[in-house]
Amino acid sequence: MKIAEASIYLDELRPKKNGACSVKIKVTFNRKRKYFSTGLNLTPDEFEKVINNKRRTSEQKELFIKVNHLLNKANNVIQNLAVFTFGFFEENFLEQRNIQNSVSFAFDKYIEQLKIENRLGTAVSYECAKNSIEDFKKNLTFAEITPALLKKYENRMLQNNKSISTIGIYLRSLRAIYNLQNIDKSLYPFGEAKNKYSIPTGRNIKKALTVEEIGKIYHYEAKVKSTKEMAKDYWLFLYLCNGMNVKDFCLLKWGNIDGQMLTYTRAKTQRSKKESKPISVALKSETWEIIKKWGQPSVSKEAHIFPHLQLGMTPEKERMIYKQLTKIINKYMNQIVSEIGINKNVTTYFARHSFATVLKRSGAKIEMISELLGHSSVDVTESYLDSFEKEHIQRETDVLTIGFTKTN
Repeated sequence: MKIAEASIYLDELRPKKNGACSVKIKVTFNRKRKYFSTGLNLTPDEFEKVINNKRRTSEQKELFIKVNHLLNKANNVIQNLAVFTFGFFEENFLEQRNIQNSVSFAFDKYIEQLKIENRLGTAVSYECAKNSIEDFKKNLTFAEITPALLKKYENRMLQNNKSISTIGIYLRSLRAIYNLQNIDKSLYPFGEAKNKYSIPTGRNIKKALTVEEIGKIYHYEAKVKSTKEMAKDYWLFLYLCNGMNVKDFCLLKWGNIDGQMLTYTRAKTQRSKKESKPISVALKSETWEIIKKWGQPSVSKEAHIFPHLQLGMTPEKERMIYKQLTKIINKYMNQIVSEIGINKNVTTYFARHSFATVLKRSGAKIEMISELLGHSSVDVTESYLDSFEKEHIQRETDVLTIGFTKTN
């Protein structure tokens, strides 16, 4: 059976006034040919340098990648057609070229899937990344994503006073979308190699309290049954429960408790086989006090421990509850720490980082801390661990100058 062939073709029969000619994808089948525009125009000399030169300028590399990407698309269409006709090919090729090659279209498809899975927070994050990339370049195609273009995007974001952390989040989203596409690996723009683009990582600002500071928070007396007291107790609960986040806190059910242990799986990792580990929490007397004070008693194991979620709530409503409760905790915790002389912007994130840091300072092994946090690796845990207090470092390094003291 005869197979159609696709190749890159420069249409020199109809040059433009400036000498540039249309670059096309030529498809040949049964001695018949049909040509499909790539949207590029090059002079014969430029075409030779872009297509056949081994040493290309950055601009020539971008053009080569774009043309080669469309050629690969054409070959994929040919291979996937059960019966080849130019009509079938044209229909499928134009769809792949104009839709599947669209970065925004790919983002939209993935965001839609995230919403179906009720991963609304992640969907919002990807929506922000998509909007940022669209603001940078309208109608961006995957063929145009090169190390040079990614660097231009980074520079533009920095000029607009965006943080390195934000840039990293958006570009990791773009990389995840790129990885879902069937694109020639030789064109992959991300990586640490010389000719690849390395996504920047923001400076890890440690968010941890010392055990003495946490003690001050515990002993702070707020008005009984006030929102401020609730916020303080909830923050301490998150801290004592292995640095739990607010979403997991709201989702806790009485069935998660067995004797003096509470076991749960982080909602963040439930869909990941690698990272979805049950987390075991040793319930302290202080934890039980918070449950008794703010929990809602129930004989049903399926009932939520704390009264924030209700049956029949939509995922959107649940997400709003998580955000509102987080905002309340952060607001009153900052009032509390300000009153007791702690000069830190304490948020719910501090509970998780402080849990890990306090255990580290007590001599606990990082492997155990990693297990308690439910991390996939020790490397992830290390990013949570705050540096030792300056006083501790000073004390430990005093040994360096022991021999400097003069003896009489």
